[in-house]
Amino acid sequence: MRPKILFITPPFTQLNTAYPATAYLKGFLETHEVPVVHVDLSIELFTSIFTGAFLRAVFEEAAELAQDHYPKVRELKEHYISRVDTVIGFLQKQDLKTAHQLLKPGFLPQGHRLINVNTTIKWAAGEEGILDKAKHYGTLFIEELGDYIHANVDEFFAFTKYAEQLSASASSFDQLDEFLSYQPTLIEEQMLDLLVAHIEKEEPDLVCFTIPFPGNLFAALRCSQFIKQLFPEIKVAFGGGYCNTELRSLSDPRIFEFIDFICLDDGEGPLLKLVGYLEGSLAMADLERTFLLENEQVLYKNKLPNTIYHHRTLPAPDYSGLPFDKYVSFLDVVNPMHRMWTDARWNKLTISHGCYWKQCSFCDVSLDYIGTYQNTTASALVDKIEKVIKDTGITGFHFVDEAAPPKMLRALSHELLTRNLKITWWTNIRFEKTFDFELCQLMAESGCIAVTGGLEVASDRLLAKMKKGVDIAQVTRVTHNFSQTGIMVHAYLMYGFPTQTEQETIDALEVVRQLFEHNCIQSAFWHQFTTTAHSPIGKNPEAFGIEVTGPDFEGFAQNDLYHNDPQGADHPKYTQGLNSALNAYLNNTGYAKNLQNWFDFPIPEISISRDLIKRYLAENRSKETTRVH
Repeated sequence: MRPKILFITPPFTQLNTAYPATAYLKGFLETHEVPVVHVDLSIELFTSIFTGAFLRAVFEEAAELAQDHYPKVRELKEHYISRVDTVIGFLQKQDLKTAHQLLKPGFLPQGHRLINVNTTIKWAAGEEGILDKAKHYGTLFIEELGDYIHANVDEFFAFTKYAEQLSASASSFDQLDEFLSYQPTLIEEQMLDLLVAHIEKEEPDLVCFTIPFPGNLFAALRCSQFIKQLFPEIKVAFGGGYCNTELRSLSDPRIFEFIDFICLDDGEGPLLKLVGYLEGSLAMADLERTFLLENEQVLYKNKLPNTIYHHRTLPAPDYSGLPFDKYVSFLDVVNPMHRMWTDARWNKLTISHGCYWKQCSFCDVSLDYIGTYQNTTASALVDKIEKVIKDTGITGFHFVDEAAPPKMLRALSHELLTRNLKITWWTNIRFEKTFDFELCQLMAESGCIAVTGGLEVASDRLLAKMKKGVDIAQVTRVTHNFSQTGIMVHAYLMYGFPTQTEQETIDALEVVRQLFEHNCIQSAFWHQFTTTAHSPIGKNPEAFGIEVTGPDFEGFAQNDLYHNDPQGADHPKYTQGLNSALNAYLNNTGYAKNLQNWFDFPIPEISISRDLIKRYLAENRSKETTRVH
């Protein structure tokens, strides 16, 4: 009999929908007759914390620890305890009757967030507005409790991550090892109780944790530590995005006190080989892209050539068995595009593997998840869509590509319309000139409601330097085409790119202001640039005018790098001002304010035209008129 696998998504990830890694691997391994069960420990732990019974334990723990941050929450604890089950139930189901109940004066306690609720928000008319307002109030209620838990009971607690500060840039395993030697917190004890229940029910031979982000690592390690103590016969493996980017140079053996294997890159091949090894049909030398410990030494087993499972031939992800009734819809930011990351249920699916562009100098283009581009057919993709709908009953899809190819999006849209398959979908793109009005209109007709894409630094000099392959004029035309067809646009923004000056930072903000004002984009988010070890900049920093200064690698993780940028501005000081301006634009206000308004120090006047985007749009209309005639 083949070894049984239990896949676990550890706390915490997205709370409104299932993370897709375990579903993809479950779908693949079951075609190879490997028995698989998967568990979303993230949403299970979250919904077990926010109950009346557990909250009472939280308040008792805070009293024992003599912590009293957010005293108003403590003073109103009975009110919170009596309401939390109703609020969570509403955020899961969103029924109109409970919405009215939540909005009734006095039903929810007036904590530090709800007492300052924005009363100027213009809610939609009718039932939609009532549901959204109740969802917003319910979200603030839960966030108040989250603040209290973080401040008084568990400093590692956050809604979509746990102990992230221990795992980010952890070049040494020392701090993780130290905190693993401490007694589990109240939150961790609850997590371990849930873990034991699943292990006792499923009796797996191999437990696999997917670790997509730094904020999942410590919880996975705590679970693994517990498995080794209580169930020493069970093997434990790690994989996922964090391992793929951070642990490629691993040499410290201490992590193998808690786990047995770490698999890199796409998990299908390594896991199938690992199953063969555990059942005795393969030798250790047959393993692929797998770290393990042998004679107290960390070894990387990678039999070449690797077994390749092409994206085109992989089966649909299998979401069956996940607790879709437990996911919660949060509404903290009312912006209709911004809310898509926290609101509603989405089936996550990949159109293509990797990135067809793979030239951006800030991106991990040397790694498999970016550098290996594989496509499929529209017919095969829609077959998978139909299968996933059957599994989940959900018709909303988030295609989580690095950059969805325009040619595939055209074919997908045609196939959806041909089959008369009604879905709602959104995806990540590059702002390619291929996205003309006709293609955007076709996508909208097939159910596309939003796209996300990288505008990055909003400077033509820097866009060329980073090999983005677009300029501001092209981004303007493309985003306008999407918006004109009713497709919302979210722009990923970057500041602090190597050699970026103060003038370029302020000019970029002005470009963003104009794009919002002309309704080319409806949402955006600023990221401060970070050099990564696997990007062209990280591999050749001198070519980009920066000096890498650390951290010193001490055997564990290696990805984010520190750097000096002697030609650039003092980038961190712009963070607050950029975010303040963006927050206003997200709420469709603040366009008339001088950019100086957002900063508490003098900034230069803009050096670009205040009509730059307007001019680009006019040029675009002129070209379209010329083509028509």
